[in-house]
Amino acid sequence: MSRNYPPVSLIGVPTDIGAGARGALLGPDALRIAGLGDALVARGIDVVDRGNLVGPRNPWLPPTDGYRHLAEVVAWNRAVFEAVGAELSDGRLPIMLGGDHCLGIGSITAVARHCRVTGKQLRVLWLDAHADFNTSQVTPSGNIHGMPVACLCGIGPEVLTRLGGDAPAITADQIRQIGIRSVDEGEKRLVKEHGLDVYDMRYIDEVGMRRAMEEALEGIDADTHVHVSFDVDFLDPAIAPGVGTTVPGGPNYREAQLVMEMIADSGRMGSLDIVELNPLLDNRNETAVLAVDLVESLFGKSTLMRD
Repeated sequence: MSRNYPPVSLIGVPTDIGAGARGALLGPDALRIAGLGDALVARGIDVVDRGNLVGPRNPWLPPTDGYRHLAEVVAWNRAVFEAVGAELSDGRLPIMLGGDHCLGIGSITAVARHCRVTGKQLRVLWLDAHADFNTSQVTPSGNIHGMPVACLCGIGPEVLTRLGGDAPAITADQIRQIGIRSVDEGEKRLVKEHGLDVYDMRYIDEVGMRRAMEEALEGIDADTHVHVSFDVDFLDPAIAPGVGTTVPGGPNYREAQLVMEMIADSGRMGSLDIVELNPLLDNRNETAVLAVDLVESLFGKSTLMRD
């Protein structure tokens, strides 16, 4: 059964407004069809599905001043910021069902504000193939799903960096990036300049996933709120093909399970994003089913014969 998890709220955010490929707007319902809510209920967790947020349609236009769909991205992220903040204020654990990863700006800005109000320390675990630390100067695409970490750290358009009124929403020392294996050249320079704590696949190969996660979780205590931002392209595409930006060489099934189990063992997860699931690129919803399986592990399901 569950480890006394708070009640959970599912918040669907059906948009691919920040992405370069169509289809992530179908992610929330794919996760529902794969049984996410029922799986958590079966673990003894109180789950309420808040349905889907509503926002502007995706115009699929080229970049303007280095950003694609900036006004629409802001509108969606404001809606996420308000919805996630409301659930946290009610003592619930929000699970944001994306949608693309630009939505992490709204969800994490809300979590960061909640932590400031409650006096909690924030630790963001960013599970992703990409560092998402691009700016309009270093990315030709202008796709904002490649920029959320930069925006959260105060680098980017003010309408996003000041979404919650404070800038930056977080500092680089509050985030741990795990599974990274695709970073643009200009982005690499920015990541180094700002001192992001990155556990890339080379490092994970060298020391093993267990040691990498021990380091990423180091310092978490009873006063820590852990936010997990789970981009499904974190996983190796051999087991998770349903994403728009596949990068070979990611964590395999057992490594991914270990990541989730170790986060669960910390007992400190207070909010979760699941993003970049693209059912149009999937095979019979297998990536959504795998994502649900891994989220169950985040909520205490273990494959190990331990109490």
